[in-house]
Amino acid sequence: MTNTTCGRLFVLEGTDGSGKTSLSVAFAEHLRSQDTRCEVFAFPGLEQGTLGNLIHQLHHDPKSLGVNSLTPTSLQLLHVAAHADAIESRIIPVLKSGVTVVLDRFWWSTWVYGKAYGVHENSLKAMIRAERIAWRSIKPAAIFLISRDVSQSSGTHIRLTAEYTKLAEREARRTHVYHIGNNAAADEALARIVSISSAGSHSSNGSLLPSMDSQLGLRLIESGRRSASPHVFSKMTPAKPTIIFDTYWEFAAKRQEIFFKRVAGEHPPWTDDQILLEYKFTNAYRASDRVSQYLIKHVIYDGDPSPSEIFFRILLFKLFNRIETWQLLEAEVGTIRFSDYSFERYDTILSRALSNGDRIYSGAYIMPSGGKSSGSNKKHKMHLRLLEQMVRDDLPLRLSESSSMRHAFELMRSYPTIGDFLGYQYVTDLNYSNLTNFSEMDFAIAGPGARDGIRKCFASLGGLNETEIIKLVADRQELEFERLGLDFKSLWGRPLQLIDCQNLFCEVDKYARVEHPEIIGITGRARIKQRFRMHHNPIVPWYPPKWGLNERISNEVLNVQSVSGANS
Repeated sequence: MTNTTCGRLFVLEGTDGSGKTSLSVAFAEHLRSQDTRCEVFAFPGLEQGTLGNLIHQLHHDPKSLGVNSLTPTSLQLLHVAAHADAIESRIIPVLKSGVTVVLDRFWWSTWVYGKAYGVHENSLKAMIRAERIAWRSIKPAAIFLISRDVSQSSGTHIRLTAEYTKLAEREARRTHVYHIGNNAAADEALARIVSISSAGSHSSNGSLLPSMDSQLGLRLIESGRRSASPHVFSKMTPAKPTIIFDTYWEFAAKRQEIFFKRVAGEHPPWTDDQILLEYKFTNAYRASDRVSQYLIKHVIYDGDPSPSEIFFRILLFKLFNRIETWQLLEAEVGTIRFSDYSFERYDTILSRALSNGDRIYSGAYIMPSGGKSSGSNKKHKMHLRLLEQMVRDDLPLRLSESSSMRHAFELMRSYPTIGDFLGYQYVTDLNYSNLTNFSEMDFAIAGPGARDGIRKCFASLGGLNETEIIKLVADRQELEFERLGLDFKSLWGRPLQLIDCQNLFCEVDKYARVEHPEIIGITGRARIKQRFRMHHNPIVPWYPPKWGLNERISNEVLNVQSVSGANS
């Protein structure tokens, strides 16, 4: 909305019982007392004759309307329908008439309550996208996240509070977000809202212009504190990027451009970047890499789908992380199954390969040997015994029952020689299968290379740890690509995930050794070891079916490659 006469939109959010509804009414009354025309709306709404009122009844007393029960997904869909109806029929016309709107709840509630009650994240994103379309270009002047301490917090209240906190931190990079503690007298919380709403100037599109620098940090204002000055949401002060932070995004865009040119069947060279032409780097998306693609296509989804067999195949492949080793074992034993696995047989095959001078381990990871305590004089023997033990401990079943990616990681981490980095990599690989179904945005661990890259990208982490930096960067990806004018093509609509951002830090560490040799990382490494070897064959990527990408990719890629082939 660019009309200078439009009203402002103020949003109050928070858990049930936070006092946001009473504060919404009180805030509107204050605005009216200052001769500001103002209306209060609430989601889903209680006004008779509206869809919102019907949804409210369905939510709180479905049986009165002849509905026995509602799933969490259907309930959130109904809420979004009520929101869209109110936005289009009531709220936008009121704002356009120059009237200020105080809104009790926003799309935030859809996200937070949906997440807390187990709605799939992809479903929630689709719902919120529809609601944002209904809002058109309207943005809140400010969002006030209201909180109130509860003496005996339930598990649900704790989950909701945590989700609101994470969402507020993320959205503070797009909207002006303030945290209002409502633990003292209500008039103190109201005074803080009034003070913030009156501060600074207001733009023509209804947004509150910030009167403070909020770079890489969420500003919170809490009532009940002696100081009224804002503090930063992160542990200390915002992180301070270096010039390599821009290189991080430029590298991601260039590397992804190469990937799509290869998919299209274009002839090399696929870039004019001399560093990318000379040295080997992984893809912007981890799952697009050659080894990951082989794992997904030929190991995970090609064989017995039972949990123990899926786990056995994935870990056997990943312990060596080398396609040629997997193919060697397949050629010797046929179908790879734990049900007919024999340590002696597998050991004989691998030992013979080693005696012939063949490599059986990838150079991508440094695989620990376990030392003398492992009881094996060869590393591969220790790994075979470790894999046996994991399966016999019912680890596949325990992983499938894990409540979170972190819990699954901790299960993996409990085994000898599995450190933080390998544990995170293995959990990510297992999550490509149907054994688990975690969001790749839920959990991250920074490996040694990523930590080096992070230190090059930031002169100061501002009190954040490396994992928090990875999450921060993932949340900001759209803003950063836009800021630098980069045309980054996502993975058919899938944004960079935490694992991808972690990997990119590792790759930009290597890239910067040549592009920015004056900036030294933690390790002090100055060379890139692996050289790029060009493969001319076009690729047809294939991803975990649960991502919902493969049919779309297949149609697009085959069409593009057929056109490219006809023109070559």
